[in-house]
Amino acid sequence: MSVARYVQLFVPMLWLGMVAAISFLEAPIKFRAPGVTVPVGLGIGRLVFKALNAVEIVLLVLLSVASYAVRSSIAALILLVSVAVVLVIQVVLVRPPLSKRSDRVLAGANVPRSRIHLV
Repeated sequence: MSVARYVQLFVPMLWLGMVAAISFLEAPIKFRAPGVTVPVGLGIGRLVFKALNAVEIVLLVLLSVASYAVRSSIAALILLVSVAVVLVIQVVLVRPPLSKRSDRVLAGANVPRSRIHLV
């Protein structure tokens, strides 16, 4: 099996593990830690998700190169493009409103709860 094929198999598992750990463990648990206020938690979350998005872009590039190298099937390419679209939506459409909301919270504004982070 080629290195590119191993990349195709390993990277999605790594990516899924990172997203699951951060989204379902780190994000909600950090607010339960002693001494972590909402502003501190928001600051941590912004850094963590910015770093995650940067790593996701690198992983997407690795998957794209590996898919090209092994001449992936049309189905695999459609899946890859779908993942890319979801990542772009996340970075371009979801993160900016969340950043604006957290800016307001960090500035001391009393903002209502939001469900956009569930997207």
